[in-house]
Amino acid sequence: MSFKVGRCLLARRLREAKMTQQELGEKLKMPPSQISDWVNDVKKMSLGNAKSVAHVLQIPIEDLYEWTHVKPSERKRSRRRNE
Repeated sequence: MSFKVGRCLLARRLREAKMTQQELGEKLKMPPSQISDWVNDVKKMSLGNAKSVAHVLQIPIEDLYEWTHVKPSERKRSRRRNE
């Protein structure tokens, strides 16, 4: 079974945790611009950064993004298009 990463849910998770982007950045020792890029879906988090964010927010890593199930037939077609 394959999944595709969707929209970032970090802004929602920060609101739920009553934490600001600035506070998260301080806890992770990252610049506010990095947190903003994730919140605004400019960039995707690396797996390591996602794990760190999830740890700070005390949530499962899967809760940081929307996930879409990708059928095997669709996965093969999209892979061929990129070759």
